[in-house]
Amino acid sequence: MRKYISLMGIITILCGLFLSTCTTTGKKKDLQKLEVVPWVDLNRYAGTWYEIARYPNRFQKDCYATSVTYTIQKDGTVEVINTCRSGSVNGKEKSIRGKAWSVDPQTQAKLKVQFFWPFRGDYWVIQLDENYQYAVVGHPKRTYLWILSRTPSLDEQTYAAILGRLQEQGYDTSKLLRTQHPEVR
Repeated sequence: MRKYISLMGIITILCGLFLSTCTTTGKKKDLQKLEVVPWVDLNRYAGTWYEIARYPNRFQKDCYATSVTYTIQKDGTVEVINTCRSGSVNGKEKSIRGKAWSVDPQTQAKLKVQFFWPFRGDYWVIQLDENYQYAVVGHPKRTYLWILSRTPSLDEQTYAAILGRLQEQGYDTSKLLRTQHPEVR
C-alpha cells in the first residue's frame, strides 16, 4: 500500500500549484511563446517515467529517485501517480495521486494536472523522443521543468542535446537539478 504525502507536503503542493497559475508583476526577459511538440499519443506516453532532472520546486523538496506513472482512464483522463524517496535514494517512499487531461486536442501536448481541487497546473510536453524514450515537460512561463526517461538514467549525449534545445527555448539549464536514483546491480 502506498504512503501518501504528509499534510505539510499537501499544503506545499497546493501553494506551488496556486503560485504557478498567478501572473508575476516583475519585469522578465521577453521570451518567445513556449512551443510544444506537434503530437503526443497519450496511450504511448502512458506508463512509468523516471525523473532525470528538474527545476527546484517546493513540492519536490527533499525528493530523490522520483518517478511518475501515467494511466489512461476510461473517461479519457490520465491518472498520475508521482513517487519519490524522502531524504535519500533509500529513504521512505512517498507518493501522491492526481489526474491530468488534455486541453489542446490538436496536439494533446498541453495538459492540465490536478492533485487537489480546485488547484491545477500546466503540463506542456516540449520535447519528446520519437520512440517515447525521453520527454521534457515545461510550463508556459518557464517556471517548472522536468526531463523524464523510461529508464533511471539517460546517456550524456542525449542529455546534452536536450539541454541545447532547452537553451534555444529560453530555459536556464544551469538551474536544473540532476535526480539521483539507486544504483542498478
